[in-house]
Amino acid sequence: MTLVLYPFGAGAAAVNVFFASLITSWIGWPVLTPLTSIAIGMLLGLPITYAFAVHIHKLMQS
Repeated sequence: MTLVLYPFGAGAAAVNVFFASLITSWIGWPVLTPLTSIAIGMLLGLPITYAFAVHIHKLMQS
């Protein structure tokens, strides 16, 4: 289930990282490039997606 959901989790993480960098630009931090945001999203997407898949699996068992 994690492998099926991973593209969605990584994509959501990448979008959130990019928008967070836009918000932090208000305090002088640099805005991340889309490619950097995608790379960070791919790294963060795996543990986030795994946790979500475990949660969904528990719901399916109930």
